Amino acid sequence: MLEAFFQSSGNIPGVSRTIRIAAAGDIHASEATRVALESSFAKVERDADVILLAGDLTTHGDPAQARVLAEVCRQFDTPVYAVLGNHDFHEGRSDEVASVLREVGVIVLERSASICIVGETEIGIVGTKGFVGGFPGSSLPDFGEPLLRRVYAETTEEVAAIERGLQQVSHCDLRVVLLHYSPVVETLAGEPAGIQTFLGSARLAIPIAEYQPDLVLHGHAHAGTFEGRIGATPVYNVAVHVIGRDFYVLDLEVSRRQAEIEVEGP
Repeated sequence: MLEAFFQSSGNIPGVSRTIRIAAAGDIHASEATRVALESSFAKVERDADVILLAGDLTTHGDPAQARVLAEVCRQFDTPVYAVLGNHDFHEGRSDEVASVLREVGVIVLERSASICIVGETEIGIVGTKGFVGGFPGSSLPDFGEPLLRRVYAETTEEVAAIERGLQQVSHCDLRVVLLHYSPVVETLAGEPAGIQTFLGSARLAIPIAEYQPDLVLHGHAHAGTFEGRIGATPVYNVAVHVIGRDFYVLDLEVSRRQAEIEVEGP
């Protein structure tokens, strides 16, 4: 499914402009964090054209926790795009979590893509949770017990969703992949090596390497590292525990399907 969100702007056609993306992952909303969330969203709304949330939107997948985040987002005009994380699935009510957020206009991407139009700039956002599987040297194979093969198949569906989404937004001026799990091992540096198989999968990087979007964002790895790369595409771990702030704001100079990203490390 491909959606479009329109935000008015005074852009002049053909003239490059700076797009400001505010990103964060693992915000773990709950009643206890309501005031902090309101403050952080109020500050970033002045700086951002679009807000991207890289999963773990709630503390443990309670729709009441999603409602806290929804009530915060409803106060502001900046468009918000989000994917779900493993915490959002914990209580088995992920559909309710997503529905609560969608009721206030948050665009929750689940194996789907959307286009955010800011002035004359089309931002194609491909969003899905991602999944586990590991990286070269320690990865789950498509072999053996049916349960393990179902895990492999789940990651296969996530990979297919990324590929399908990138095909749908191939015409956009700026293309972003929004995940929860990591597609590269580099942004997991700092996490124990023994758990990296459960923090992401190198298979998620396959369509990214082929279609070369402008930016990949993920969360999940709280003790990980900010920056990695898939070919020429930068990958940023924007879990709040890694960036050390409420949101990381990225400036992207966009002109005729070319994007230059200016980033300082956390």
